[in-house]
Amino acid sequence: MRIFRVLALAAVFALTSGCASLMSNAASGLADSLSSGILNHDDPDTVREGMPSYMIMMDGFVHDNPDDSAMLGAAANLYASFGAVFVDDPARASRLTARGRDYALRAICIDYAVACGWRETTYDEFVATLDGLDLHHADAVYAYSFATLAYLRAHSADWNSLAELPQAEALVKRYLEITGSTANSSAHMYLGILLTLMPPALGGKPEEARAHFEKAIALTGGKDLSAKVEFAKGYAKLLYDRELHDRLLVEVLESDPNVDGRTLSNVLAQEEALLLQAEANDYF
Repeated sequence: MRIFRVLALAAVFALTSGCASLMSNAASGLADSLSSGILNHDDPDTVREGMPSYMIMMDGFVHDNPDDSAMLGAAANLYASFGAVFVDDPARASRLTARGRDYALRAICIDYAVACGWRETTYDEFVATLDGLDLHHADAVYAYSFATLAYLRAHSADWNSLAELPQAEALVKRYLEITGSTANSSAHMYLGILLTLMPPALGGKPEEARAHFEKAIALTGGKDLSAKVEFAKGYAKLLYDRELHDRLLVEVLESDPNVDGRTLSNVLAQEEALLLQAEANDYF
């Protein structure tokens, strides 16, 4: 299943805002600085080697503050991001994304008690609980949505996990409803990916997905290169639109990746764009 790779680092944006409210001033300042350092780094290998130390530090903060939903959400984002982006070993990715998802569920369970039973509910029961979510729950919903999608990617060989995709789609849509114009632009990208996981004949919704990919691009003024890569992978390849596919990749490769808060994800996007270009003649 094709969920995440380049875009997963977008979730680390939540660390900066989340950590500021969850620790002492000294600790929150450290967390903010580390988040900024990760997002603005232009060497993915350095980040790959350094992030585990930060993850262990967050484990310690969670251990000492087990009922702090913001801290749990920050830890969830970090584990889900690392597991989705930097881990190639399936067993390890499974463990790390499962830990991230567990943190995210604990976080939203504190703020919204009904969510505690989400994993045991049917689709209809799950959707019925979403009406009670409001803007107060936005950060926790975002963290759980992202952690769930990262988990599903790591468990793509498990058909039982794939059965959760409709719930994931419904939750991201609810996040966009409750946040409106304040929504994280990455949520539109996540939804675009979900809506193009299957071809139209099997329930995919490519035109709805296109609208979300374009929204994600517009909200960042085209500076989030991962949105263009996912648009090319999810929509253009699905519909065999070679012209759109190639145009998006050229735009990514010709862009300056150095954007405050997006440098790392942009560098990763350009690396993937090169791979997609090299494979294009074999696909189209």
